[in-house]
Amino acid sequence: MTMLKNLLLVSLAGFALAACGGGAQTTDMPLPQGNNNNGGSTPYAGPAPRDGEVFKFQQELWSKARTADRCGSCHNEVVGQLPMFVRNDDVNMAYDAAVTVTDMTQPSLSRLVSKVGSGHNCWVADANVCGSIMTTWIENWLGGAGLGGGRQIVLTPPPSVDPGSSRNYPDTPDGPPSFTDIVYNPYLAQFCSDCHSSGSANAVQPYFADPDINVAYSAARSKMDLDDPSASRFVIRLGQESHNCWSSSCAADAQAMEDAIAAYAGQIAPTTVDANLVTSKALRLVDGTIASGGNRFEDAQIALWEFKEGSGLVAFDTSGVDPAVDLNLSGNVEWYGGWGITINDGKAQASTTASKKLFDVLQESGEFSIEAWVVPANVTQEDARIVSYSAGTQARNFTLQQTLYNYDFLLRTNETSLNGDPALSTPDAAEALQATLQHVVATYSPIDGRRIYVNGQLVTQTDPVPGGTLIDWQDTFALVLGNEASGDRLWQGTLRLVAIHRRALTQEQITQNFDVGVGEKFFLLFDISENIGAAAQSSYILFQAAQYDSYAYLFENPHFITLDGSAPEGIPIEGMRVAMNGQEATVGQSYSTLDDTLSAQLFGELGQPLSSLGAVLPLEKGPEDDEFFLTFDRLASNNFVRADAPPLVVARNDLPPTSRIGVRTFDEINATFANVTGVDPTTAAVDMTYQELRQSLPAVEDLNTFLSSHQVAIAQLAIEYCNALVENPGNYFGSFNFNAAPATAFSSGNRNNFVDPLIQNIVGNPAAGPQIGSQPTYTTVYSELASFSASGGRPDNLIDRLLAGGSTTKAIAKGVCAATLGSGVTLIQ
Repeated sequence: MTMLKNLLLVSLAGFALAACGGGAQTTDMPLPQGNNNNGGSTPYAGPAPRDGEVFKFQQELWSKARTADRCGSCHNEVVGQLPMFVRNDDVNMAYDAAVTVTDMTQPSLSRLVSKVGSGHNCWVADANVCGSIMTTWIENWLGGAGLGGGRQIVLTPPPSVDPGSSRNYPDTPDGPPSFTDIVYNPYLAQFCSDCHSSGSANAVQPYFADPDINVAYSAARSKMDLDDPSASRFVIRLGQESHNCWSSSCAADAQAMEDAIAAYAGQIAPTTVDANLVTSKALRLVDGTIASGGNRFEDAQIALWEFKEGSGLVAFDTSGVDPAVDLNLSGNVEWYGGWGITINDGKAQASTTASKKLFDVLQESGEFSIEAWVVPANVTQEDARIVSYSAGTQARNFTLQQTLYNYDFLLRTNETSLNGDPALSTPDAAEALQATLQHVVATYSPIDGRRIYVNGQLVTQTDPVPGGTLIDWQDTFALVLGNEASGDRLWQGTLRLVAIHRRALTQEQITQNFDVGVGEKFFLLFDISENIGAAAQSSYILFQAAQYDSYAYLFENPHFITLDGSAPEGIPIEGMRVAMNGQEATVGQSYSTLDDTLSAQLFGELGQPLSSLGAVLPLEKGPEDDEFFLTFDRLASNNFVRADAPPLVVARNDLPPTSRIGVRTFDEINATFANVTGVDPTTAAVDMTYQELRQSLPAVEDLNTFLSSHQVAIAQLAIEYCNALVENPGNYFGSFNFNAAPATAFSSGNRNNFVDPLIQNIVGNPAAGPQIGSQPTYTTVYSELASFSASGGRPDNLIDRLLAGGSTTKAIAKGVCAATLGSGVTLIQ
């Protein structure tokens, strides 16, 4: 709800929704002198800008678009191509021309954006990137011109489309019909596996030709259009883009692919919408209004990677600040649905030439910020580079990295080493880094030093290193995401957005960007006007929706809203469900129990809120093809009587059963050790050891995640508890004499006085109470620890082996105690 409000403001007069994210007023921070982004164009010698709006246009759009490799080859006074929005003789006339092809309220809908976004004179390999860059230039221009204060989001009525029938994919590739036999074997596996397979030396996602047929099927579904095979991406790539045709005729290959998809689709019966349902109009995700990035603070931004590409081997810098620091993906790096990349075993690295922009700009500014939306894969990684501008493990300009639960910020200044040491880290006790989506910002200024913010909150203490200069930076380093330049400091996780700013962002600006969120988001307006009738002719259910990841959509914060300013009263809305591709979804029905009545008193700036819940729905055909609509048990005077049915149970047969046993986590282990030994966990030595080892102990209960390093930490903690117990035993061991000689203390007649209390308190004894049936018996444990051997041969128990080694009585006692305490009996639950 908060994020939605931060993205939208409804104006009942103009029905415009303007982005608002709070935070400080933004101000322009131009690049240093000498970097005016004119790409070699001649200096401007025409009339001065007539006002501030034209001057902002000159700075943010005209100076960047007028180069010969962009728009300056045609749209000027020399060539005369209309509109002449980059003419060199008069920037005021250029401004007048530019406004005719610019959407001043929603820049992404500008004619300038659609032209370059469709490939018209695009200056990079991906036309969508040109569209993003042009959008950024326009937003930067309008953001400082008093025309809305940032990115604008305008809700417009979507096309009125009734829910239609749809062919839906079978659950498995074997169908029926068989994707394997009809499409995969004859075409994808045969002609596409050299690249689109995880096992290929030239692996390129998506892996629709993967040897694992389930992986291939999952990847191929979004590339096929079952309702219109000719519109399938597979067909278009062959027929229109001549991509990897296997014969001399791409047209023939495209037709063969289309015929195969048509044959496959023809055996799938269409799912038709139940005529008795009370439904809204239908929408695809891409029919919604883009809501991403509303009013991010970007005035000081010099590099931006939003990872919108979704395929290929390059993540483009779409900041619009030249030169672009584009990142080359290598190794096992996957595109993440809804914008992002997941690094499994690889990296994203820029060239040293492109990376030099960071050196040029940041060394001059003397301050900067690293901003990233990240999802760490786990909390066990150490020295794992998230964002690094460096040459290897021993030389860097800056690095943001992960060490277990901490974020570390290394920075080379004249006050630190050439490797950026000492690092500034988030406090161990804060456990600021978690394996979930987080917004992390590392800032530096010579006044405040280094700071680290997580999810909008400052989590570090004062930087112990005095502020310095960046005079010792090197311009031959490379920017790398997810690893070190040398490739030996892998970070595993997902990056949703990364940005570099030439200023140390303030708390307000960081909060502003955190509130905006990340990823590709849409506002969907489901038209219910026909159901409401004359009471409100422009009535909608508004959802915020997004492709959540590569496998699902997220719907949240539904509101009833009108675009004509009306506020209907007394209309019931009950039992709302999300349907897709002709039928109600079998999962994600968070709103099925909705029971609400419209009331003008409940109307806010977004209309009337209906629920604060979210719903996760499966991605089936992809955001361009999955068709959504809403159904209602009751809407106004329309009713659907739903037959009583047992609760839906979805059986999962593709995963092994979850283990019934797990391991205790760090806090549970500490509490268990304290309980069974009677040692106070706040004892100085014990508590200090626990705090030092805490991040090395198990963090989750899953037995499959248990590592040898966890066992080492458990053993160290057990030794410290046993040290405290033996040094201050109280009545724990009864009459056992720790001051006696080892042979006397652990004689056959005395050792039971030590061993029995250990087993009874830590393991359990049938005589003292019930045991877990699967744990070792008392006899088995006793035999391992203390069974006395009078044979004179090799000692076959722990006590005798320690006696043979010449250990002292207390040392033997501590060793036996630690072996018992650190065993599986206290770890497994």
